Amino acid sequence: MALTAPLDRKLVESIVRQIVLQHVPGNGRPGGCAPNLVVSISARHVHLTDQHVEILFGPGHTLTPMKDLYQDGFYAAEETVMVVGPRRRMLPTVRVLGPTRSHSQVELALTDSISLGIDAPVRHSGDIKDSPGCVLVGPKGVVELKQGVIRAARHVHMNVRDAEYYGVKTGDMMKLRVVSPACSVTLEDLKVRADQTSKLEVHLDTDEGNACNMDQATKIELLKAEPSACSCQKRA
Repeated sequence: MALTAPLDRKLVESIVRQIVLQHVPGNGRPGGCAPNLVVSISARHVHLTDQHVEILFGPGHTLTPMKDLYQDGFYAAEETVMVVGPRRRMLPTVRVLGPTRSHSQVELALTDSISLGIDAPVRHSGDIKDSPGCVLVGPKGVVELKQGVIRAARHVHMNVRDAEYYGVKTGDMMKLRVVSPACSVTLEDLKVRADQTSKLEVHLDTDEGNACNMDQATKIELLKAEPSACSCQKRA
């Protein structure tokens, strides 16, 4: 009797997943139901390099995951740092997010930057060139950042199937319509970040979440931004 090779479990799971996606409405293809949209309010936080983790928390220290974030592989850590601005203004316990990165970065809301006395520019994550710096204080040491303090620009994560559904691609801009009691607003300039694995999630800071009364929202819509028409007239 011929022996049958054992089935590759990962291959079987992949085949089943493809079959299910072909028969489930709203799988991210045009014409399906709208994908599940999550809006997350990002409180002030810090991203650190491995080197800065060891300086702030001690040699050999690594971040301790406390709570998983919505995107797979990302988490809020147990560790917090003090962020110190000019004239010793400070935010005493700012959460560190993991995993570590190639550069350290502090993300604030406008009210946070005012409290610190820092004129933080609105930037997308990673764009820290010529941004202001600050001092980070941990239980074991101090790090002086020459740059890296920003107000995170609003954006939306999605996978390529969601991008196809909305008719957008990485780098495009979208709008978020929030209907809430006495505070309905449309937030523009949400930059699309699309890849193979991300879940559909809009990131706003605490000021933006409070301004549109997100906790009481009754309807939220993610809309493709139409190209703006220039009303300028060419002079003769």
